[in-house]
Amino acid sequence: MTGATTLDREGFYQTLASWKEDGPISVAVADIDEFLAVNQNYGRDVGDAVIALVMKALAGSLPPGSLLTRIGGDEFACALPGASPEEALIQLEEIRQYLAGRKHNVGEVSLAVRLSIGIASFPRHVSDPQQLLQAADEALLRAKREGRSRVAIYVEDKMVLKSNYYPKNQLARLATLSERLGRTEAALLREALADLLDKYREFL
Repeated sequence: MTGATTLDREGFYQTLASWKEDGPISVAVADIDEFLAVNQNYGRDVGDAVIALVMKALAGSLPPGSLLTRIGGDEFACALPGASPEEALIQLEEIRQYLAGRKHNVGEVSLAVRLSIGIASFPRHVSDPQQLLQAADEALLRAKREGRSRVAIYVEDKMVLKSNYYPKNQLARLATLSERLGRTEAALLREALADLLDKYREFL
């Protein structure tokens, strides 16, 4: 039997915050590549159908005991208790390939759905389970940066520090925006990167 337990966002966050079990837990954050283009080209009804398709694929394919939530928009998070990051990668890569490798009927159109996914694990990557979402978000940003439609595991020594590229006043404004919107800084940076890549699509 397979299948994840679907929680609302707050319930998912609370579960991570209260995680007291011994042994590892891995968290994956995924979002739909070029989802804005789906909405623009086919309409929001098709966009909603794509989101439902991804939720169904994740919920039905993850191992028993997994937890799943939709963070917001086209972004999802799942937790795999007991799974190493490598085991989580195998699970999520199978789902990614299933969605990307064939056309799916969504609304009145048929299309492949591509995901970018980042994975982080406690205690390997973070010392506190509450830090898992941020670490997975950083890995997702790297997956986007390296070409999208792939799964990336958090690797601390390969993460690029924001302070290498952004002046302090911009980082302060980013932190304020993150707090007011209730979204991670990595998610906001990823959104900006996606917009930039879409803007200059003709050069890619």
